[in-house]
Amino acid sequence: MDLFDLKSRGPARSLVDLRLRSSVLNGDDESEEKRAGGAVRSNRSRTKTLASGGKELKDNFLRALAEREEANRSGKITSIIFIRDHNTLGQEVSGYIDYAHRLRTQDFEPYFSGKKRLVPGRSDLCYYNWKTQVSTSSSSPNFEVIYDDPRGLLFRNKRDKKILSVDPSCGPGEDSIRTLLHSDLYVHVVIYDHNIRTL
Repeated sequence: MDLFDLKSRGPARSLVDLRLRSSVLNGDDESEEKRAGGAVRSNRSRTKTLASGGKELKDNFLRALAEREEANRSGKITSIIFIRDHNTLGQEVSGYIDYAHRLRTQDFEPYFSGKKRLVPGRSDLCYYNWKTQVSTSSSSPNFEVIYDDPRGLLFRNKRDKKILSVDPSCGPGEDSIRTLLHSDLYVHVVIYDHNIRTL
């Protein structure tokens, strides 16, 4: 049927190789096996194991991150992590981290295994170094930073356009939850979970 439509064996075989047609021309079994193996490898690469999987997590904060990892990877929720702690130079720093974005751009296995500490940086949503007084803010793929609002620092979710407030006196906003955590590893930790409603 492919040959009838295209009048030439070369383009018809190219269409089959690219999986643009469901019918298969007579070809060698080896190329068919290669295509089947490619499909299996493709499915395996889509199935990502969780960085927290199989780890014994003793700290409340790491356990809370592990509980949210799959939902942030899949896009069901987007979490903002506030951390106040000390950097490698011993300087006090604080900031807001887009957890889902960091999961996509960094390997979190060292954080969950205790080899590395999660500390805010200049490329995160907000960052402040209390010693050098360096302050930065950067929107992420999930949140827009609103820092000039009379209500204080706000984050607008880019998918549903809902506002998340970090002011503890007024609540985090619609479809959002604020969780203050005690951690033995960090000075101060708060997680804001924003539930993404599917339309």
